[in-house]
Amino acid sequence: MNRDLLKAFEEYLSVTKALDTTTISFYLTDLKQLEEEIPKVFTKLNNTDIMKFLALFPNKRTLNRKLASINAFFSFCHKYDFTHQKIKIPMAKVPQTLPKYMNKDEIISGINLIDRTNLIGLRDYALILFLYASGCRVSEALSVERSDIVDGWLKIRFAKGDKERIVPLAPLAIEAMEAYLAKQDITSTHIWLNYKGGVLSRISAYNIVKKYLGVSPHVLRHSFATALIIGGADLRVVQELLGHSSLETTQIYTHIQKKNLSDTVNMYHPLR
Repeated sequence: MNRDLLKAFEEYLSVTKALDTTTISFYLTDLKQLEEEIPKVFTKLNNTDIMKFLALFPNKRTLNRKLASINAFFSFCHKYDFTHQKIKIPMAKVPQTLPKYMNKDEIISGINLIDRTNLIGLRDYALILFLYASGCRVSEALSVERSDIVDGWLKIRFAKGDKERIVPLAPLAIEAMEAYLAKQDITSTHIWLNYKGGVLSRISAYNIVKKYLGVSPHVLRHSFATALIIGGADLRVVQELLGHSSLETTQIYTHIQKKNLSDTVNMYHPLR
């Protein structure tokens, strides 16, 4: 019974919600862990069972990730009449922390170390600039095809959930991509390729960014958003560019804006 429900849920996430394979894998792993700890048919579980499972995770961020999977699953079960019981447990409150980010000078300083006399160097340089210029999730970036970039605009077709968005690209990033593609002699609709001509993997993209900047690709996404917020961009515009479904998710960057204002006053005000 549980196997059939998980299979139906997986199809729902993939086809109806259009989530990426990594996110789907996380959801299914969490639910299989729930089944191992509480060996009952899913539709027979109640809030007490769920709370008993969640008590295994003292870290609130981990707990909330498990809970997000569970709530999504039971919402699906209720929506398609697999159960009449509606389970939805509120998320735990997590202390808000500022996202890690880099400024432009730090990024440029790091990528200037790349040897661009060869194809791999041109690719690595262009990829890092592309991630910083677009604010893409790494999975979105690796799915981009040549036809998705027209007149300096990037169409992100494989966005999280079922959303699609368009983002303008900085000229420097476009120039770097054009230099890389001009050197590339492999026929492919995708842009970011490994040395064999296949689509670059997430772990390879991670290693590239880590090698030159010492951070994960996601930090470049935060850096993109932070640069816009500090520069005075409207929060809703940043929300649209990042592809956030809720403005609440984007609001974490307002703390960076406040910190920047505070630092400016402390540095320049005569009463500092």
